[in-house]
Amino acid sequence: MTTETNKWHISNQRVFEYEIVSCSNLFDPQNETLLSLGKRENTRRFIIVDANVEKYYSTIIRDYFIIHNVDTKIVTFPGGEENKSLNSYISILNELDLFPIIRRDEPIIAIGGGVLTDLVGFVASSYRRGVPHIKIPTTLMGYVDASVGIKTGINFNGNKNRLGSFEPPLKVFLDKTFLKTLPKRHILNGVCEIIKLAVIKDMVLFEMLETHGLACIESMFQDEISESMLARSIEGMIEELEPNLFEDDLERKVDFGHTFSYGLETYPNSNLLHGEAVVIDIVISAILAKERNLLSEFELNRILNLIPNLGIIINCDFISSDLLWDSMKERVFHRNGHQRIPLPNGIGKCIFVNDVQRTELQYACNKLENWMEIHDPIREY
Repeated sequence: MTTETNKWHISNQRVFEYEIVSCSNLFDPQNETLLSLGKRENTRRFIIVDANVEKYYSTIIRDYFIIHNVDTKIVTFPGGEENKSLNSYISILNELDLFPIIRRDEPIIAIGGGVLTDLVGFVASSYRRGVPHIKIPTTLMGYVDASVGIKTGINFNGNKNRLGSFEPPLKVFLDKTFLKTLPKRHILNGVCEIIKLAVIKDMVLFEMLETHGLACIESMFQDEISESMLARSIEGMIEELEPNLFEDDLERKVDFGHTFSYGLETYPNSNLLHGEAVVIDIVISAILAKERNLLSEFELNRILNLIPNLGIIINCDFISSDLLWDSMKERVFHRNGHQRIPLPNGIGKCIFVNDVQRTELQYACNKLENWMEIHDPIREY
């Protein structure tokens, strides 16, 4: 006796595209770039602005929309990793529901750093099962990292980005004039992500950092060489992310610096910014690579020397092999049961390993401690 079972197969492919556009003075009243998307007449915009941005640019942003007869609701987001939370997510949804927007023609606008754009992207992906959003990053970290891909998310249960989605923006506008008002620590925070990309895939970018990095930092990334460095960083991120936007392949070069940093950044009272945790991870990973004969002593020293030479200050006092091991184990869950740790195979090249041992992490901690005894400036910006 045979039993027939009905069976239906469904196949669909979502096609999307978005642009990352570099422009200056986005909120100049004569600049209508931001209004080129969505409905123009009798239109509304729901806007979320980072509180630090609001301090400097609130009048300019409000006046821009008033001049162009756009009805707006501007919500100020307090910023900071601690506010990338379920409570903040619900709060913004409540505000949005009180200011209903037309589902397809009135895009949400996110103006702030990576924390804000990640959060707003998650709001956009889930409100009415998806509404368009525009990202305007105002930090160097957001400019070269969070603005490029389609990941959204919030922290949950003490875990970073535990809830989230993949949601492409309608467009990303990059206006580097926002970087002028950043505290130096936040400029350096973004530089750490540029270092990550340089070490793992781009020797030319690494040499640019060695030669011009300090000048770019001093100019707040406003000079001509900064433009080249930013463009090269963004192009490198796109090259890595575009073929794998939904992370079907979990061996990702851009995960360099994001294996051990997870535990460092979430460690109680570590007070590390994301990039600061990433650069510690870079040091640990470079030491591991040297011990596996993937880096020469000369290459390791180039990587280690670049960090203090750029004025990057890190706190490693709380780091232990147990903390690094626990962070790596958590990443194994995220990477589908394998370590998939990117290590530099020479500067500008990468391999993935799955067999890092606790003893290696202890050795790396000892080497890090010795390095910090030499490069341990006063920890204040």
